[in-house]
Amino acid sequence: MSIAVDPRDQPLYAIVSGTAPATIDDVLMKMQQIDELLADGDGLKWFNRLYMMVTKEVDMSPPAGGWKAAEWLLRLDVVFARYYFMAIAGFLNGAGDTASSWSALMESRYEARIDRILFALAGMNAHINHDLALALLDTDREMNVVPVYGSPQHVDYEAVNGLLDQAMPAALKMLAVGLLGLAAQDTGKIGRVLAFWNICRARDLAWDFADYLRGLNGAALTAALAAQDQMTGVVGRAILQCV
Repeated sequence: MSIAVDPRDQPLYAIVSGTAPATIDDVLMKMQQIDELLADGDGLKWFNRLYMMVTKEVDMSPPAGGWKAAEWLLRLDVVFARYYFMAIAGFLNGAGDTASSWSALMESRYEARIDRILFALAGMNAHINHDLALALLDTDREMNVVPVYGSPQHVDYEAVNGLLDQAMPAALKMLAVGLLGLAAQDTGKIGRVLAFWNICRARDLAWDFADYLRGLNGAALTAALAAQDQMTGVVGRAILQCV
């Protein structure tokens, strides 16, 4: 059966539905292809640009002494990115199971009234608040570990939080100002939105949610995932309304 994808989105669909990335280099290559493909008027471009920028920053800035569980962290980064590509592919092909938070971004991606930084943060909300716990569980199962607070995996996870906390304001300012140094968007909105949505807090909640999901199955697991999907969708739409 053929998949109905809008002809305008066929090139994007080809990128996100292609061979799943196996390395960080593969992830960055796909992100670069998306960045080069999408026009400035497409809100997805700005989340993808932010994600690409912070991924490079984390990849190039290990903590002093190096990572404690580098293999686990690198695998998490790849598995996590796969959720992003799968979400976009699922929305474009009308699969019907796209997370509410991703749908919020994709349905609004051509609305000119929405600032770039809001698209970027709406994507971060979808990816972290919805996808990260699932990526953690997948990675832990694959590597046969159950990390706890203070474990090498958790130490690295928190170290990434520190890197992201430093990188996010500058990355968002670059999105708002643009490469030519001209204020294309409301730069003052960065602080207001970051006060509303904090990346480190979101990542900490994702870690806790993954731990919570480990103890669930059947109807209880389905209900927990549905509640999380609804909540992240509400937050995503709220971010996009911060005009």
